[in-house]
Amino acid sequence: MSTAEAASHLRENPFELARAQLRKVGEVFAIDPNLIRILSQCKKAVEVSIPVSMDDGSIEAFNGYRVTHNIARGPSKGGIRYHPDVTLDEVKSLAMWMTWKCALMGLPFGGAKGGVICNPKTLSMGELERLTRRYTSEIINDIGPERDIPAPDVGTDGRVMAWIFDTYSMNKGHSVLGVVTGKPLSVGGSLGREEATARGSLYCIQSLAGKRGMRVDEYSVAIQGFGNVGAHLARLLHGEGAKVVAVSDSRGGVYNPKGIDVPAALAHKQERGTLAGLANAEAVTNDELVELPCDIFAPCALEQVVTEENADRVKAQIICEGANGPVTPSADAILEDRGVLVLPDVLANAGGVVVSYFEWVQGLQEYFWREEEVNAKLHDIVARAFEETWAAQERYATSMRMAAYGLAVQRVAEATTTRGLYP
Repeated sequence: MSTAEAASHLRENPFELARAQLRKVGEVFAIDPNLIRILSQCKKAVEVSIPVSMDDGSIEAFNGYRVTHNIARGPSKGGIRYHPDVTLDEVKSLAMWMTWKCALMGLPFGGAKGGVICNPKTLSMGELERLTRRYTSEIINDIGPERDIPAPDVGTDGRVMAWIFDTYSMNKGHSVLGVVTGKPLSVGGSLGREEATARGSLYCIQSLAGKRGMRVDEYSVAIQGFGNVGAHLARLLHGEGAKVVAVSDSRGGVYNPKGIDVPAALAHKQERGTLAGLANAEAVTNDELVELPCDIFAPCALEQVVTEENADRVKAQIICEGANGPVTPSADAILEDRGVLVLPDVLANAGGVVVSYFEWVQGLQEYFWREEEVNAKLHDIVARAFEETWAAQERYATSMRMAAYGLAVQRVAEATTTRGLYP
């Protein structure tokens, strides 16, 4: 095992976990085993070497991936992750989860994912741009607005998407707005895209509160991760009156049982690049944050933060998965036995891909919508998916995760059957 693997946040093979989830869905929903075998494999996995000229004159060769899981319902869609712990199996699992997410939301997409093994925090702006443009050049024949549409993920943002858009467009000889989503507004991005994932999580929490006869302002929330998803979710929940008792970034977190001053935390992070030292809050580690007393725990960072080792110590009664795969299947079983309700990733963090779909549509039409229109359409889609999932978990007497995955897998299986096998 390499040093990088030893230090990885991944405790279990994520692709094997994703496939185990799929097999369980097949059993619960009585899906044809032949279809399960088809859906348990990724359609295509591309591995590339990315040589980059570094600022000191040396050349570093990075490894990158682009995986397409399924295209039965349309072109594949999925983010690109820059992180030291990226593995091919991690990218495969994320591509599979994207397939289910798109199907659950009713989007005409399949799932894909990309990743580069690097630490973007240690790269200069020039190095990051050169890496991105070379990576784009290496996968250029595998992406496109009718083939596979990337988006931001951990370690990437609108600036990275703009470089991909420009590199692809320069090679095609004209601007191709639909090749990526999550772009800056100045080059065809969509209003509402940046906070879309967090807003989708908020809509799920609001829907659940309604089912339980409660209001969002009656909940206390601990949020792990203070990047694009976690920071926006903290701001949105604070705006709805919820008590945000803890937030964290990759270096650690802060906790105040009476509530964090979220605007102050956002300003502190912007100014200092860290949450450490925030006034009127005590320091906690990311591991400690998982076990803090609160009504809702929202893991919005990386996978596998709730495992069989700590699931019995989680005090929250609701987990809202802002990240992909933050709860392992073995932890799921423990949480279910304890009566903890999990709002699964394919439902709770699907807001990002929904508004990515909106951006793709707007780019193809070259006609852009008002932010109020984007948010209203997002609410309609997420609220409908929540209601369908809630109804399915009641009908099958199962968990919200199994209900969400079941609906999604059934839809992809139906598309696969309808299209048939070629030749």
